[in-house]
Amino acid sequence: MATVTFRDETVAGKPFREWEVSGLPERMTVRELIRLRVREEVARHNARPDTRFNGLVRPDDAETELNGHRLREPRRIDWERQARVAEQAFLTNGFFILAGERQVEDLDEVVDLATDPDLVFIKLVALAGG
Repeated sequence: MATVTFRDETVAGKPFREWEVSGLPERMTVRELIRLRVREEVARHNARPDTRFNGLVRPDDAETELNGHRLREPRRIDWERQARVAEQAFLTNGFFILAGERQVEDLDEVVDLATDPDLVFIKLVALAGG
């Protein structure tokens, strides 16, 4: 069994959030890892719904803020919907993932968590006015 570290970083390489999930198979696809990450962060939110959601992708009807999203009111979030949105964001370069020292590029690419247990998620942001 493997333990993976999910870490969010800015484009400049500054880490701002990190957590681990253990008890995983040693090999998982990028799709499975994205879905796992989203399921975990939504479960944390749903355990104590709040107006702030710190997740990979923006929930419906939420405003993006620095390092998170503001919901109009505290509510539970559907992790499967969030996972579909995250998969689409990955495919359209809304964020990219580094496994060890390499960028993964395909949802069906297999990551060896015994070799590359650290996954870095870097969100790309649209430029203002452009």
